[in-house]
Formats: sequence, structure tokens, C-alpha cells
Amino acid sequence: MTRVSTMGNYQSALLDLMKAQGRQQLAQERLDSEKIATDSKGYGRSSQNITALKATQSRLAGFVASGEAVEARLASQDIALSRVGEGGAGARESIATAIAAGRLEGLMAELQGHFQTMQAGLNFSHQGQYLLGGGLGDAPPATADSLAALAAAPDVASVFANDRQAQKSRIGESATLTTGFLADDVGAALTEVFRNIQIYQNGDPVTVDGVTYTPSVVPPRTTAAGNIDGSASDEVTAFLTKQMQMLDKAIVGVTAATARNGSMQNQVQSALAGHQAQQTSLTKMLEAKTGYDPAQAITDLQLAGVAIEASAQVIVSLKSTSLLDLLR
Repeated sequence: MTRVSTMGNYQSALLDLMKAQGRQQLAQERLDSEKIATDSKGYGRSSQNITALKATQSRLAGFVASGEAVEARLASQDIALSRVGEGGAGARESIATAIAAGRLEGLMAELQGHFQTMQAGLNFSHQGQYLLGGGLGDAPPATADSLAALAAAPDVASVFANDRQAQKSRIGESATLTTGFLADDVGAALTEVFRNIQIYQNGDPVTVDGVTYTPSVVPPRTTAAGNIDGSASDEVTAFLTKQMQMLDKAIVGVTAATARNGSMQNQVQSALAGHQAQQTSLTKMLEAKTGYDPAQAITDLQLAGVAIEASAQVIVSLKSTSLLDLLR
């Protein structure tokens, strides 16, 4: 004869209740987090793979953040280089127009404006740092604030304050680009032309490629200063023509730098797109390994609730059962 004790039934029902409560708690956690588990222990043997995927995800996030920062810097750098080029091209156009017209009135004022455009590009800043300063981003790399100050400087090199440490950027596991440019590399040739013209305008001789251009005293002037004005003499025209040739060479250099910057923008954008695609793929992999369907979690929660209610009813029933009930 098999004997079933009330105490045994009670303990079994209590155990079922505790299990149901555990399932309910787990279902609630999964519903709240939409994850299978809230810690690595809950994933069992899959935890190592999940940890490795998360480490890769973190590394990719770093590359994406770096890529976005480099992308923004290169965009600002494109503006800076374009302004330097605009200053040089504008100066050349003004000189060519003046020579063609045979009149030089207002040319020096125009050149002053083009010089300021070039300087604005050389001293362009991004997030509080001067782009073309190299490792010295806290101070303007191009220091002459006017043509007069430029002409008074001992040489072109003295009006540049950048160092030689061009910005380098890591955009991938094994991809590092020299993304920075230096103010003197970009602007020295153009600056020399502006300096030559102002020195000549001051009445002092200028030597270019072994040829010395000496301003003459043109009546009614009593000094050689101020020759770049009024009617264009053959002497002044020859000097300005030479400066246009120098401008052409300098502009080619600035254009090459701008093109190189654009090429790097394409490289960075391509690398960034690759990292972002990897991020998307990795996120899907992690969701597949760690995610839990909210609809399933709701179903689990409801089933656990039903089981708790059933176990509770059994316990209540057992508590109210006695031998006297059976003897009546």
C-alpha cells in the first residue's frame, strides 16, 4: 500500500511555487532588458563568444568616433585650403586685369584683400585649434597681419610659426594617414609673391630668379615708392608679369594640397562606412546571441503567473485539508 503524506504534497507544491516565481522573475528581467540574461553567467558556454564580440564592438566604436572626428577636420581643412587658393587666384586675376587695362589704381588695395583671404585660410581653426599649425595649434601659424608687416619681416620663413609635426590620424587597425598640412608648406610660395610686391611698392629692389627689379623714380614722384599705381610702365609691367608667373606655380602647389585633402576625405569616408557596416553586422550578431523576443517574454511571464496561481491554490487546499474532513 502506497502512503502519500500531506507534508510531502505540501513541500512539492511549495517547490513548484518557488520554481514558478523564479521563472516569473526571469521572464520579467528578459522583458525589461530584452536580453536572455543580465550577466555573463546567464549565457553559459556562449559567454566567451559574446565577450569577444563586445570587445570587437568597443574597438569598432573607437574607430568610428575617430573617423568622424577626422572627417570633420578634413572638411574644415578643405575650407582652409580653398581660401588660401582663393587668395592666390584672386591676386593673379587682379594683376592680370590691371596689366591688361594698363592702369594700376587700386591694385594694392585689392592685393591687400587677397592677402587677408589667404591669411584667413592659413589661420583657419577647427574646434579651437589652428589646422595648419602642426603641433602648435594654440597660436596662428601665419603671423603677418598686413602687407606692410610682411614686407618689414626679414624673410618669408619668419612670418610662419608652425612646427614640423603634421597631424596623423589612425582610421583602422593598420591604417594611419598624415592628414594635416603645415602653413608654411601650403602658403610660403604665395606669401613670397605678396612680400615681393609690397617691397617693390615700398621703392626697394626685388631679386627673383637672379633678376633684380629696381623701381625707378617716376615724375612727379620724388621717390621710387608707390610705383604700383596710375599708368602701368613697362618696368612695372615686367615686374608684375614675373610675379604672376610665380603665382601660377604657387597656386599649382595649393591646388595639389587641396586635391590630396579631398583624396584623404574619400579614404576616411570609405573606412568609416566600412566600420559602420561592421558595427551593424556585429550588433545583429549580438542581438541574435543575447536578445530575447519581448512577445516571448510576455508569454513566459503569463505562463509563470498561471503556474504561481495554480501552486498557490494547491498549497491553500493542502493547508485546509485534515483527517477529520475525511472521517465525516
